[in-house]
Amino acid sequence: MNSCRDLVYRFFKLKDNNTTIKTEFTAGVVTFMTMAYILVVNPAILLAAGIPFGPAVAATIITAIFGTVIMGVYANRPFAIAPYMGENAFIAYTVCGVMGYSWQTALGAVFISGILLTVLTIAGGRTIMCEAVPESLKYSFAAGIGLFITFVGLVNSKIVVLGTETAPVHIGDLNSPEVMLAVFGFILISVMELRKIRGSILFGIVIVSLIGFVSGLVAYPEAIFSLPPDISPVFLQLDVAGALTWGMFAVILTIFTMAFLDTMGGLIGVSAQAGFLDEKGNLPDIEKPFLADALSNIFAGLAGTTTSGAFMESATGVLAGGRTGLTAIFVAILFACSLFLTPLFIAIPSAATGPAMIMVGLIMMRPLVKIDFSDYSEMIPAFAVIILMSFTYNIGVGICSGFVLYPLFKIFAGKKEDINPYSWILFALCLLFFIFYPY
Repeated sequence: MNSCRDLVYRFFKLKDNNTTIKTEFTAGVVTFMTMAYILVVNPAILLAAGIPFGPAVAATIITAIFGTVIMGVYANRPFAIAPYMGENAFIAYTVCGVMGYSWQTALGAVFISGILLTVLTIAGGRTIMCEAVPESLKYSFAAGIGLFITFVGLVNSKIVVLGTETAPVHIGDLNSPEVMLAVFGFILISVMELRKIRGSILFGIVIVSLIGFVSGLVAYPEAIFSLPPDISPVFLQLDVAGALTWGMFAVILTIFTMAFLDTMGGLIGVSAQAGFLDEKGNLPDIEKPFLADALSNIFAGLAGTTTSGAFMESATGVLAGGRTGLTAIFVAILFACSLFLTPLFIAIPSAATGPAMIMVGLIMMRPLVKIDFSDYSEMIPAFAVIILMSFTYNIGVGICSGFVLYPLFKIFAGKKEDINPYSWILFALCLLFFIFYPY
């Protein structure tokens, strides 16, 4: 038993990262619980594209397991991988709904974008371009993702609700028991954070869920166990030939760019919170998590789901103390269990996960203080990233705006020497993104 424990400590370098198996387990549970919504939400969105719900659940889970295991074993980072929100909606409502392509052809585009990402990663292109990102934009990625996570948490817990055309969002019904439970959850987690209680987010999710069940505000799980859904209707059903047409060029470019930038922003943002970045603001060995992300995209297209990558909810696990790939392995194990425990995880209320996301978003806003707000050529692109991530509900749009604006404002400010030559590649890629995006 001790030899097995020692092997785990050595393989994942737990002592070097000042962590323990218990801490990594807690972090894995927290990460999984804050992203477990993807088990239901992703298949529900893909249903609009014609992808059957049950098989989409299975595809979502096995894709998450595949990518997260690679992230944990190969990259040794505490980042969980699963199908991205945003990209799934783009596939379902734009590519299949508005443009009229079949879901099989859309999955072919996901597969092709994964191949392109893998080739670019192996060639070292993603690392070079990531290191070309200005520090102010790296900090804005963390803050922007934090604001985005906060917004999602507020909406999911119904503290903020959709409004009208003149007021798109407004305060929810604070007299609603569900909203009151979510507010209580945020206060509870905040107090535990204030008292420096480890695992406060996990405790908050569990306590709020139990209160919801006992009080009758949340329905008890219909069952604890269930057989895994049949994946055969979507597994290996992609149409690569149909995706290799000129009409699909804009779709493939959009999927590629969103996956490339979402992962870059997510990795840098969560790494900034975890203290993984070096003195230049770069993530050492970033090509390893990049490759895990790229391979998961290939697998996603094969399995029958949409673009996958490092989930921003990994920040919750980092906040709970996760520092190594062992956190990711525990997340993958929980995803594997969810194949048989789907009714239980589905029952976790948004009143429990929403407050956790709000707290994580709050903490991820810290890097804002590192942005030079006295220099408009630094401040304006960073501001665009942070604001557009949330207000367009699209991380890729926010990141692209920063890459387009940064070199332009540096030229306007007479500071061309601040522009990394490789930044122009990102500028061109993001400009193409805005030109060809199927609005």
